[in-house]
Amino acid sequence: MSASAPVRPVVAAAGVAFDQDGRVLLVRRGRPPNQQVWSVPGGRIEPGEPAADAAVREVAEETGLAVRAVELVTAVDWIERGDDGALQVHYVILDYLVEVIDGALVAGDDAAEAGWFAPDQLARLSVTAGLHQVIERAREMARERGLATRPRVR
Repeated sequence: MSASAPVRPVVAAAGVAFDQDGRVLLVRRGRPPNQQVWSVPGGRIEPGEPAADAAVREVAEETGLAVRAVELVTAVDWIERGDDGALQVHYVILDYLVEVIDGALVAGDDAAEAGWFAPDQLARLSVTAGLHQVIERAREMARERGLATRPRVR
């Protein structure tokens, strides 16, 4: 019996965007992993693709919105283990603060739904682990930089 290949970390990038009303952009995935939870739009970095460019691409693919990457917010390890302790998944996710510059919001690619959510709505959503901390850190960065979505999100 051959041993299965070891799980290797997968590097991904995501974009954290806010609209003029301070709502955060979230998507609910249409396919695994994390199909039933909301998160910021993001996905795997393609070979040779800079991480910030991947965040911009993923936001466009999943939401129809054109964004520009502003700054790295944080890097997050998403690690899942089976009941036996064996490593199942390891993602290293680079979360970027992004600013919307154009487009109309529509769920696309692998997103089942996309929407803007006010801070008080987040508590009622099932979200990925650690997302609240990432959003608050990005929100503070956006405030410090005076970022508001331009033009008004449609």
